[in-house]
Amino acid sequence: MPMQGCFGEMDSLLAAQGIKKVDSIVLDLGVSSLQLDDPSRGFSFRFDGPLDMRMGKDGVTAGDIVNSMTESDLADLIYTLGEERYSRRVSRAIVEARVSQPISSTGALAKIIRDVVPYKKFGQGIDPATKTFQALRIYVNDELGELDKGLEAAERLLNPGGRLVIVAFHSLEDRRVKNFFNERQGKTTGRSRYLPPGEDSHKRPSFSVITKRPVRPSAAELKQNPRARSARLRVAERTSAAPWSEFN
Repeated sequence: MPMQGCFGEMDSLLAAQGIKKVDSIVLDLGVSSLQLDDPSRGFSFRFDGPLDMRMGKDGVTAGDIVNSMTESDLADLIYTLGEERYSRRVSRAIVEARVSQPISSTGALAKIIRDVVPYKKFGQGIDPATKTFQALRIYVNDELGELDKGLEAAERLLNPGGRLVIVAFHSLEDRRVKNFFNERQGKTTGRSRYLPPGEDSHKRPSFSVITKRPVRPSAAELKQNPRARSARLRVAERTSAAPWSEFN
């Protein structure tokens, strides 16, 4: 039964259908090819279209952000969510360009970025606009916030022995998933063994990690689907422990 909603709404959407528990959940964190290939959605710099990037129809657009945010905040956004080392150079160019007229299309924004970010010859490496477009899309749709909510919803929904499968497409997502699984299986990092137990020490592990390292696409899969090149799959199995959110 198809249902539309955000990851964090999984349990409420299923509850409305009388479903309280499930045996497996798969979260595909990528943007669909249908969205990427539709110029009117504004996700891709390969086509010229309106600077939108919203998954739905509500909320601010990417155009709203690039035309209103301060140079400093825009630089921080691009650096944090896009991991773009030239974020300050990009934000300065955007602010200078919007003085004469609003930046309203993906093509216009991509050109502004390409003019200030160094890049290799055509066909080598990623397009200079990639990281800034990623940052704007993540911000507009609160993708990391929805991922956090989705992980907790999955923890509440899964039966003992049920499995959570997650496919991430960039390091920010994958790091969040990895840290969640490590935390939920009781594995803490960066804490001295000489310190007293942490505040989560009384919680029983709610997940057991199946994939110690992320599974990457094979050469054969990449030949069929080049867009899978950055995919990283992680799997964890639900234990019988109570969801950690019950202790908050």
